[in-house]
This record gives sequence, C-alpha cells and structure tokens, in this order.
Amino acid sequence: MPAIRSRMPRVKICGVKRPEDIRAAVASGADAIGLNFVARSPRFVGNLQSAQALIAAAGTAKLLWCGVFVDATLDEIRAATETLKLDVVQLHGDESPEFAQRVKQLLNVTVWKAVRIATANDIATLPKFACDGWVLDSKVEGLHGGSGKTFDWNLVNGLKRSTQLILSGGLHPTNVADAVRCTSPDWVDVASGVESAPGVKDAALIDAFIREARRS
Repeated sequence: MPAIRSRMPRVKICGVKRPEDIRAAVASGADAIGLNFVARSPRFVGNLQSAQALIAAAGTAKLLWCGVFVDATLDEIRAATETLKLDVVQLHGDESPEFAQRVKQLLNVTVWKAVRIATANDIATLPKFACDGWVLDSKVEGLHGGSGKTFDWNLVNGLKRSTQLILSGGLHPTNVADAVRCTSPDWVDVASGVESAPGVKDAALIDAFIREARRS
C-alpha cells in the first residue's frame, strides 16, 4: 500500500556544475543544490573557487547547499565546508558510522549518509548511521551514485525512521510522483534524471521534476 504523505517532499538538484543550471533550479523552486566534490565524476564541480562562483549564481535565493563527498578525508571536507559555508555534508562513499559521527561533531554541520540499496539487508544497515538524514540510492556495481537506476521502493516499507529520508537513485519527471507516493520521503534527490548529458542539466526537466514531485 502506498505511504500517505502529510506534506510535500523537498527537492534537491544534485551534481550542478553550470551557473545557468543553478539559475534554472532556483527559478523552478528547488530547495537544495548538491555540489559534487568527487574528481572522477562527470558532475565534479572543480575547485573551491568554481564552487563559490556557482553559489554566487543563486543570488539571494534561499537554498541549502550540500557538498557531496566520496571517501574524502576530514581535512578535505573541512576545507570545503568552511570555505563555502555548506549547510549539509553528504557522505556518499563507504564511510563508517564512526566517521560520519566525527564529521558531525567536529565540523558542526548537518550530515547525510548515503547507503546504496539492493536488498532488505541494505535497508537494515541504515540505523547504524546516527545522522541527520539517510540518502537511499541504488546499488550499481562500480558506481557510488548517478547511475540512473532505481531500486525496489517497497523495501522502504516498514523502515523505522529516526531521521530524514532522502530518496535518490534513478528518479526523473515521469516516476518521481510514484516514488513519493510509495515511500513518503522527506526529500527527493535527482542528478541524471534532469540532464541532457552527464553533468549538463536541462531547465525543462528540472521544472517538470519539481512540479511532479510536489503534485504527488
């Protein structure tokens, strides 16, 4: 049975690397922007100066800025968080619960931990992470995210939630409403699902995604 929502999910547009895409997300009413600090990713934001230019492109819009890291060192995360005044640190690699807790305590920042999901056993690992949010992404061999693949949303049913749930993995304008109805997330998180090419966002797809997420 689909979950029943009492409020609309908030929307994060992730892996944004062009100022025009920032402006498109702002115009469509995005709640958060994800800046990817993974050098091997096609969505890599570049150096901190490039990230600062993207943040400036948002003007006075009220957004949460989320830094996405994969197995980065504490010093690397600290440098980005303090320089850019990030609101959220998203740990999207194989970081341990202890490391996630250390980031939260030492940097005094909101921490989301991504867990790649394929089976109920993966869902069962979520309570190990005492974070401000769990990001549920699809488990695809060799990738830490951005695969464009979904997982079985029914696996979320029965999960005892002790923190915010951020649904990710293969979401796009034509399936996000069903995903929200099924899982009742606090957030939906999209990267490849609103792109015309890897790392290149499409303003029309961003607008359609946000509209459909909130319609649900």
